[in-house]
Amino acid sequence: MKKNMSGFDRVFRILVALVVVVLYYFKILEGTLAYVLLGLAAIFTLTGFISFCPLYALFGLSSQKNKK
Repeated sequence: MKKNMSGFDRVFRILVALVVVVLYYFKILEGTLAYVLLGLAAIFTLTGFISFCPLYALFGLSSQKNKK
């Protein structure tokens, strides 16, 4: 797997996932929406840690700067 996410993208995804978990913990998010967002938060966390987004790869995108 070739990395296709920048440092900012990784940090942003992990922070969004953390916010979703905190909102769920304090019962601000409930029901089906909470479970859907927790699933997305898990995916964001995983992709943030491995620096690879399958959707970016599928569409040929990358948020990393070109290294020359």
